Amino acid sequence: MSIRGKNVLVGVCGSIAAYKSAFIIRLLIKEGAEVRVIMTANAQDFITPLTLATLSKNECNTAFTNATKTDWNNHVELGLWADVFLIAPLSAGTLAKLANGICDNLLVATYLSARCPVYFAPSMDEDMWKHGSTVANIEKLISYGNKIISVNEGELASGLIGPGRMAEPEEIISILKKELGEEGTLLKNKKVVITAGPTYEAIDPVRFVGNHSTGKMGICLAELAAKRGADVVLILGPTLLKPIIGSIKVINVVSAEQMYEAFQQHTAQLDIAIFSAAVADYKPENPATQKIKKKTNDFQIQLVKTIDIAAEFGKIKKPNQLSVGFALETENETDNASKKVTNKNLEFVVLNSLNDKGAGFRHPTNKITIVDKQNKITNFELKTKESVAEDILDYLESYIK
Repeated sequence: MSIRGKNVLVGVCGSIAAYKSAFIIRLLIKEGAEVRVIMTANAQDFITPLTLATLSKNECNTAFTNATKTDWNNHVELGLWADVFLIAPLSAGTLAKLANGICDNLLVATYLSARCPVYFAPSMDEDMWKHGSTVANIEKLISYGNKIISVNEGELASGLIGPGRMAEPEEIISILKKELGEEGTLLKNKKVVITAGPTYEAIDPVRFVGNHSTGKMGICLAELAAKRGADVVLILGPTLLKPIIGSIKVINVVSAEQMYEAFQQHTAQLDIAIFSAAVADYKPENPATQKIKKKTNDFQIQLVKTIDIAAEFGKIKKPNQLSVGFALETENETDNASKKVTNKNLEFVVLNSLNDKGAGFRHPTNKITIVDKQNKITNFELKTKESVAEDILDYLESYIK
């Protein structure tokens, strides 16, 4: 299935991002789709039905009945007409209605009648996006078989900087084309195991050896791989972040040893392993069972190496299994990355350098270089981590080809 020649129903909700729906419709028409539009009442405060009707070349549906006509907008017919239902932007209010079946407008009634794939692209402010009710409602929609097009981070209407921006129109069309088969995805039905986040190695019950990783890069990769049809297992170290796509199986761990044990459970069945976790290189040899008291001016801890999960997998992986590593370097970056490819039997390494502004831990952005088995070096610009995930998985799919 591809977009060309298909019936695409676009739902537009009350959000500042409603202006982007005009660009989405133009791109869909350019791709050769037949487009119809449903708008909520609040959406009309941000963009006019006339604009979207003009762009879609079809009358814009805004209510069950037409004030100037004797007929009505049949939500069942609209739902059955659509090959794809895209709701972009999806506001917090309409999200709650869809998740709980509150059928008080044409858009929700059509959604409840639709038998086609439904994609939704949320748009709201950061605090609304992070609220527990929003998270629960998104999980509900995903559990019903709908597919989320994740938000981006950036400047919001409130002036805050954070997650909540609707994906850009070009991103949305690209995702639809891949999911619906126009561009195809080589990750569909592949088992992808991703390690992400830091590990904490206990010194005593309250202290640990660790690092500043948040796991965001790995979570972005997990969400995007799931969108591309992969069966994703995310082995996640201690972090406050978590994926919002319900199909991802999350295994929470704390230490390097726990992460390795969790990974071992999937080595035989996996198709692709992505080692994005910032695993501690060393751990205390003999962690204390009770909190260590401050008694002397000097205190020494004997450290020993942790297990190298990627290297261990590299020793046993089958010819049909692929593995991707990550490297965070501060000097001799490409040389060190190239050595990791060889020493750990990786297909390629995603390198980021702390010398690059905006890259590394605790940034919403990253700047990467990919070094592969053939020692081919590919540089990328500074981008959001969501966009970096796109680049990495695009590179992986081209590598598979």
